Amino acid sequence: AIQSAALSLAPEEFDASRKMACMLAQQSLGQISEDQYGERVHTILDGFDEAERDNILAQAVGYFGGLLFSNTADTAEKSTVRLEQFVSSSTCSSDYRKVTLSL
Repeated sequence: AIQSAALSLAPEEFDASRKMACMLAQQSLGQISEDQYGERVHTILDGFDEAERDNILAQAVGYFGGLLFSNTADTAEKSTVRLEQFVSSSTCSSDYRKVTLSL
């Protein structure tokens, strides 16, 4: 059962992994300090058990790695551009005012 849990994420875990991937990109680009990173990690992972945290981190690191190493011919400059685009995308936006509500 534990192995099958690692294959999928609950909506809350998926949201946390997205936030973690954004934070990894921001830290890599030097946009947040090590202290800010540590504080945000604790905030994001608070309330999840150890197995959920492992799943969240694995998903975030996998996505982050994909941004950095998507092509072996990529230069560091291309990877940096991808990280910058990711950080500035709506995926990393914490602006929830964009949510539409239908009644």
